[in-house]
Formats: sequence, structure tokens, C-alpha cells
Amino acid sequence: MQFRIPVNPIRIMLIFLLLGTLSACEQGNRYVAPPPPPVTAAQPLQREVIEYLDFTGTTQSIASVDIRARVQGFLQSTHFKEGDSVKKGDLLYIIEPNTYQAAVDKAMADLAGQKAQYERAEIEYQRNQRLFKENATSDREVVNSKAARDSGKASVTMAEAALENARINLGYTTIRAPLGGRIGRSLVDVGNLVGAGEFTLLTTIKQYDPIYAYFTLNERQLLKVIKQERKKNPDRYRPEDVVLSLALANENGYPHEGRLDFVDLGVDQATGTVLMRGVFPNPAPTAIVPGLFVRLRLPAEKQDKALLVTERALGVDQLGNYLLLVGPGNDVEYRSVKVGATVDGMRVIDEGLKADDWVIVDGVQRARPGAKVNPTRVDASAQARGGKPPEENAGQPAIPPAKP
Repeated sequence: MQFRIPVNPIRIMLIFLLLGTLSACEQGNRYVAPPPPPVTAAQPLQREVIEYLDFTGTTQSIASVDIRARVQGFLQSTHFKEGDSVKKGDLLYIIEPNTYQAAVDKAMADLAGQKAQYERAEIEYQRNQRLFKENATSDREVVNSKAARDSGKASVTMAEAALENARINLGYTTIRAPLGGRIGRSLVDVGNLVGAGEFTLLTTIKQYDPIYAYFTLNERQLLKVIKQERKKNPDRYRPEDVVLSLALANENGYPHEGRLDFVDLGVDQATGTVLMRGVFPNPAPTAIVPGLFVRLRLPAEKQDKALLVTERALGVDQLGNYLLLVGPGNDVEYRSVKVGATVDGMRVIDEGLKADDWVIVDGVQRARPGAKVNPTRVDASAQARGGKPPEENAGQPAIPPAKP
């Protein structure tokens, strides 16, 4: 008995289509490597760089004088406005002068009396000398008249000194500014007794123009500054040749320029630092007052051809700072570097980089040491524009890629 299997043409066609699809999938399942990631590379920027040292300091007036009563008496008048600027020689106070004027008058009268006695003694001495030559008087009379003459001369000198002392005390009743500056508040009101048993403090004058700023350097910083200054002036190192910059807490940058004025005699062994002082112009209206905390900047080292790269290109790992470079064949190279100062958003590379190296400045996260990349090389100055070429060359490499 024979069985016949029915044939369905549509089913046969579907089977052949399925077999063809499976065969095509088997042929296209091979691995294709992805293209190298695109990056932007630039050579380090070369320029003159001055490394600065930054400090915190305090301001202090260049001169400060306490005004005190040097004689006893009642304060008669005040001749200034508290907080104002005064000039040298301006009248400040008057202490009642009547008593001291009377003392001067008495000293003048005493001096006149002593001079009269001295003149009479001188005449008597000259007379006795003539009589002695004529044998009309004894030697004893001559000696006595000479002693009286000398005593009178000494009395005149004492009276002159007493008069000078009385005049000095009278001068102390008028108090004038010993220097120009800003005067503080008056500590004693008119009518009070001053100078009784002590030199009463009346007020204080501080000179603000120019003004000092004190700060400290450690030993390493000091040696760096001295080395740089001796390069500029090998014959003699003078602190006043060092330029300083200063800024207040609410100021941007360092708008005030001055000079190094003083360096202490040596390094303090207890702190390992040396005290320094800068002097800065401070004309009226006064901007800098004593006692402020200020920021100071001191030039430490100058590099004529420093190599700089953008901060974005720098990486940090357990070994320190590193850069990724585009090497021969567009392979990524790992390079450990030693960094220096930061200048306008770029970092100075002191060691580990050459001027003709190509540094990956954009797309660093896509690069791996030893892997290949597709670099677009741009001019060194493009690092400041975010690693992009100028607008007129946008989308095209400014420098042709290196051949493998």
C-alpha cells in the first residue's frame, strides 16, 4: 500500500527563504575594529614666564608719634579736627603758658643781675692789677678780686642756662605736629590738668604715605629670590631693586606696586623664616590703612622659553602629573612631567616635555596609552581657545597629521 505526501508549494518556498537568511547571517558575523577616536593635539606654547611667590602680610604706618604733654599745666586749647590730616609744624595744643612765661621773665632778670655783678667784679680785678704794678696794693687783693671776677662769670653762665631751660619749658606749652600724617582722636579735653607726674598722652599721629607691608619668606623661597636678583645684577644684590605687588582683600589682581625695603639680618631658627618689608605709595585719599591683611606677590624666577600646556591636558595618578602625547604612527604615549607655575589658565612644564612634542589637549578621556588615535593638530596658541583651531580653519587641521 503506497502513501503520497501532499506537496505545498508555498511551504517549500518559505523553507528556502529561511535557509538563505541563515546563510547570510553566518557570512556577516565577523568582528570589525572601531576607528581610532578623534583627538586634538598641539605643541606646547613657548613664552617668557615669571614665576611669582604669593604671601599674606600686614600693613603698618611708616611712622607713628605719640603726642605727649612735656610740662605740667591746664590744657588751654585744641587746634585740630580729629581724624584729619596734618602737616609738619601745624599747631595742635596749647598748655597755659602764663606760669612758664613768668619763669622766663624771672630768669632774664636773674641773668641781668649776674651780668652786672660780673662786670663790677671785672672792673675791680682790673683796678687791683694796676695798683699791684704800682705797689699800691697787696697780692692778696689781686687774688681775691680775680676769684670774685671768675665767680661772677660762672654765675652768668648758670643764669644763661636757667633762662634757656625756662624758654624750653615755655616752648613745650605750644605743641606742634612733628611730622605730617593723619591725627587720631584727642585723649584729653580742654581744661584738664596734664603733665602732672607723667608725660600725659594727648593724641597720636600716623604717617600713611608711603606705607609698609610686612611678610615672611621661608629659606627655600628666599634663596630663589636672591638667585634671580643676582642674575639681573651680578655685581650687587640690592633689596630695593625687587618689585613687589600688593592687593587688598576686596581687590582683584595686584593693583599696587612698590619696592622691597628691608630684609631682616638672618633666618629665624625658631620659625625657619626671614622677615621682609615692602614700601608702597599711598597718596590721599588714603586707600591702605595700618593693620590690614593684604596679599603680596614677589617675582621669584624668570624663564625665557618656558613650555606651557592647558590645564585640561594634565592628568594625575599615583606617580604624579602626566601628559598624553601623540607619538609616531599616531600611537598615544604616556609622559610623566614636573609642573611649575600657573599662568593665564595654562601650566608651566618644568621637566618631561620637549618643544616639538604633540600634546593631546582635547579628547584626553578617549585616549589610552599604547592605543591609536586620529589627531587633529592645531597651533600652540589654540590651547587658549579650548584646543580648537581658528574660525577660518574650523573643521580642518591647522597642521597636517604626522605620517606613520
